[in-house]
Amino acid sequence: MWRHSRVSPVVPQPVPETLDKAHLAPEINVKTVMEERSIDESRRLRVVIIGAGISGILACIRFKQRIPNIDLCLYDKNAEIGGTWFENRYPGCACDIPAHTYQATFEPNKEWSSFYAEAPEILQYWKHVAEKYGCMKYINLGQRVTTAIWDEDRSSWHLKIENLDTSHTYTDECDVLIQATGALNNWKWPKIPGLHDFKGKLIHSASWDKEYDYKGKRVAVIGNGSSGIQIVPALLPDVVNIDHYIRSRTWISPTFAREQVEKHGQGRDNFAFSAEEIQNFKTNHASYQKFRKEVELELQSVHGVTITGDPIQLGAHDAFAENMKQRLADKPGLIDKILPSFPPGCRRLTPGPGYLEALTSEKVDLITSSIVKVDDTGIITSDGQHRPVDCIVCATGFDTSCAPRFLIKGRGGVTLSERWKKAPETYISIATDGFPNYFMSLGPNAGLGDGNLLVLIESALDYFTKCVRKMQRDNIRAMSVKREAVRRFTEYCDQYFARTVFSGKCRSWYKGGTENGRITALWPGSSLHAMNAFANPRWEDFEYEYVNDNASGWLGNGWTENERLNTIAVDYLDDDKVDFPQVVDTA
Repeated sequence: MWRHSRVSPVVPQPVPETLDKAHLAPEINVKTVMEERSIDESRRLRVVIIGAGISGILACIRFKQRIPNIDLCLYDKNAEIGGTWFENRYPGCACDIPAHTYQATFEPNKEWSSFYAEAPEILQYWKHVAEKYGCMKYINLGQRVTTAIWDEDRSSWHLKIENLDTSHTYTDECDVLIQATGALNNWKWPKIPGLHDFKGKLIHSASWDKEYDYKGKRVAVIGNGSSGIQIVPALLPDVVNIDHYIRSRTWISPTFAREQVEKHGQGRDNFAFSAEEIQNFKTNHASYQKFRKEVELELQSVHGVTITGDPIQLGAHDAFAENMKQRLADKPGLIDKILPSFPPGCRRLTPGPGYLEALTSEKVDLITSSIVKVDDTGIITSDGQHRPVDCIVCATGFDTSCAPRFLIKGRGGVTLSERWKKAPETYISIATDGFPNYFMSLGPNAGLGDGNLLVLIESALDYFTKCVRKMQRDNIRAMSVKREAVRRFTEYCDQYFARTVFSGKCRSWYKGGTENGRITALWPGSSLHAMNAFANPRWEDFEYEYVNDNASGWLGNGWTENERLNTIAVDYLDDDKVDFPQVVDTA
């Protein structure tokens, strides 16, 4: 039997002068449309990821796994990977949802020490993931991207990077840019007159000084967001007194997976797993999977609490209020100072283990009077009182404006700051018009008010790999979401959030720190809804430009890569590759 040896692809010949043009449709411009590439050739692409937190690590793993012929590079400004779990080191810093739902789906950790794992343990887990899946050779630490400019002629991003150790600035270029810097990583001091005149110790929760010994000190904690809620009970055993300043009332939810906590955690204040339980998880996979799925199911079953008027939401109001009253029973007057009038979920919900109990301590003074100024020894409030302290802790959060942390310039020289001057608009949180080949993990409208954020991140990154794979497959040099698609998503968000508790009158970072602003931080739906939205990209929502401006280039030259390399296989006939239809029983 004849079998071909390796054959060189035939070079297409130009259309001869004598060709009878009458046989061609008049609108066809006769030109070479056959590209010298195999139909399944994967064009080499350079992909740069900014940020080595959870999104960056997962992006590195998935791009390396799924995109052939890729030149991958990751930059991070920090000295270590881990993002927020490297940067946040304040006492009590921990995951405020069960740790078993805060991990990669493909790398379950059966050795979490407690339901609410603390920051060092979480950081160690993600360092393990990065090392296990070979990310470290792609990661460049201590490198801060300062500029990203789109080059229309080359269809590439030109980057400037600063080496923070040497202050040396250099350039890079990539076909695809992935921003994985997260939403809450640009901390700021509160605007309080005289704050920096304070002669004692001034600390921000996101820039904790681990060398400072707060034992035996009088401490002021400003803020009752998630950081302040964790810091107060963590400091309490070691300090003389805590003045806890709160600007807004807040809901403290019951502990997630209450039944599992009672079963495994041996009581309300003990969230640790015993050595026997951890060993059982390690040796009995079925037992671990049952536990993990039960916790995940509970986390994914509360979306109704965010919808105004939903039975779950109405029931949550009474249940949360009763839970808070019980936990504040030792100081019953506190409930009137902290219980909000807005619905649960309007601000970010947190179970705050130990927080309400800490407020009942004789060592804690809850102060609702507004801060007028700070002097060199303490804090002065609007009621005229001056409270001297040794240390002021600002648990006042981050810049939540969605403003880019560095210069990003897209088509026509328009910067992302200019594009978002009126409002940060995106297409399903991952892209915006006028910025080709640029994708964002946890961009505007990507966060969650309930559910599992990790599965949303993984689903969004799956979407990015599908886009880049399409660029390789279809010989695309630039893809950009259509402005109309961005506008439609903005309209959808506004209509969706109007029916949710997030639109209630409360000051929230969901609205950029305002009471009545647009909700720009949250995904308009549940995390299960997001997973479905990311599952099948709507390619019709994008505009494309092709290599050599040839939309037919994806067809190549009639060859496949296996033919070109003489490695032909017919494994499509293997039983595991054949899609067998169901046999109809005609008996």
